Amino acid sequence: MREFINGADAISRAALDAGCDFFAGYPITPATPILLNMVRELPLVGGIAIQAEDEIAAIGMCIGAAIGGKRVLTATSGPGISLYSENIGLAIMGEVPMVIVNCQRMGPATGAATTTSQGDIQFMRWGTSGGLPLIVLAPVDAADAYACTRQAFELAERFRVPVIIATDKETVSAAVTLDGHVLTAEPLAPRRILPTDQPFRSYNPDKPAEVVPLADMDSHIVRFNTSSHDPEGYLTKKPERLAALNRHLEEKILAHADAITRYHFDRDDGARTLFISYGISAASTQQAVLDARKKGHSVSCLTLTTLWPVPESILKEALSGMERVIVVEMNNRQYRREIDRLAHPEQEVRSIISLSGELISPVRILAEGGVFA
Repeated sequence: MREFINGADAISRAALDAGCDFFAGYPITPATPILLNMVRELPLVGGIAIQAEDEIAAIGMCIGAAIGGKRVLTATSGPGISLYSENIGLAIMGEVPMVIVNCQRMGPATGAATTTSQGDIQFMRWGTSGGLPLIVLAPVDAADAYACTRQAFELAERFRVPVIIATDKETVSAAVTLDGHVLTAEPLAPRRILPTDQPFRSYNPDKPAEVVPLADMDSHIVRFNTSSHDPEGYLTKKPERLAALNRHLEEKILAHADAITRYHFDRDDGARTLFISYGISAASTQQAVLDARKKGHSVSCLTLTTLWPVPESILKEALSGMERVIVVEMNNRQYRREIDRLAHPEQEVRSIISLSGELISPVRILAEGGVFA
């Protein structure tokens, strides 16, 4: 069976299939269709969907629901992420599993509300105080949006961390025809809960990369502290305890970066040119690579789905042996900063960007790639 479906519908369906039973959000272009979908569909399966009074209230509700045992989703755009930022920090500190969809549009501020952009890439990673990591996934199209959403719920549960889906106006709004099998997945395993015979602990200072299961409030006294805290959840200023907490919040993500990493590497043996792209820019880049090969050019293509934590292992592998690296993105070279950091000084790194909201076409990529004269 084939279906005509857009990215907002794919994300909503994936959330429901993953067992999402709580949604709170506030209307904002272009994320409103996800809100509407969840308000319509969640009550039908026994879940709760709320249109909050504003974005700050929405993410606050989501944090409370997640700690209370719900599997949580919210959706917004760049201005909403700005308002979410303080509570995203709270979710990192409290190790709250939740999924946040950022339907990017052109900013800053109100910007061009109905114009596509990938301008929030650095902000999603660094938009909270403390500099501690979270996970950001960037789907290429509607089918990938379904897969990314399901993976986002899995990662949020496994690592007890906010996971952001970095999609965009074009992906969530444009409808495409898909085979039905790409819109199905096995249900997620039940949430890990701290056994009733074990005492409450928020983290294990002796094993920083370990993630302690959430405690059931019906069987444990749970201490949810917004401040730096010891393993028992009490506020602390002891340097060794502060170091242990922050090491844990960092290592539980970075120590598992390879397991979190999702990508597609289309390697062409003998290629000395590598294209790197993600999200809405990736489809055009992949087509440009196919067109280049038809003309006899040897090129490779790396499509990143995991943006944060930086997938250094696959980036280093893909960069190896390349003379020229071309990064395609709809912003002011935001992710190229990570490529520059990992590239060898002798490798040429260049960008193809769009700041107008106009999608980057395969024809433009071939013309500006500098290797197809």
